[in-house]
Amino acid sequence: MTLDTPRPPAVRAPPDAPDVPMSPALRGLACLGDVRRYRKGTILIEEGDRGETLYLILSGRLRAYSVATNGREVTYGVYGPGEYLGEMSLDGGVRCASVETVEASTCAVVGREALRGYLAQCPDFAFELLAKVIRRARSATLSTKHLALNDVYGRLKILLESLARPLPSGASRIEERLTHQDLARRLGCSREMVSRVMKDLENGGYVGTDAGRIVLNGVLPARW
Repeated sequence: MTLDTPRPPAVRAPPDAPDVPMSPALRGLACLGDVRRYRKGTILIEEGDRGETLYLILSGRLRAYSVATNGREVTYGVYGPGEYLGEMSLDGGVRCASVETVEASTCAVVGREALRGYLAQCPDFAFELLAKVIRRARSATLSTKHLALNDVYGRLKILLESLARPLPSGASRIEERLTHQDLARRLGCSREMVSRVMKDLENGGYVGTDAGRIVLNGVLPARW
């Protein structure tokens, strides 16, 4: 390393979250942020506002969503420790979604100028950030495709199967506690429609619950 080569920042455990799974580059960025704690239901970002901050989650969960003029909400995703939100507005544009805490959360909050300086010192993170933006753009494209090409049951089937994790019994379980309203927000439909479909699936023995978590007892039917 020559004297003219910028040294990467020292990597240490982020404050309040030494065990959060992060790449070394992301861990270094977390150490530059201001650690802030938020209560459940706190609005961190409002759609349409201009912002210059990135929220890196150290504990808890955040939900990204939009609200239509009729009051119906659509959830784009729920994110946990090691994830970050707010990167889409770092180009100076307006926020494209709102973000709230799903539970009490702690975040490392990083401003645009701090992020720019870090990118100059740690180019590896630029590739991580680019990959994250690409993955989220791909996810948004798939969500739009599912919304356009599938009915409510088709979208529900895709969502449940994508979230479920296999159990030794051969069934699979969704670890996140999801209400019918939560599912409706992710599918862009009414809670009543989700409740009707879930009731039919329960009566057919396809789904059940375990300690408040949805369990898929087998392969869901292709059509409802």
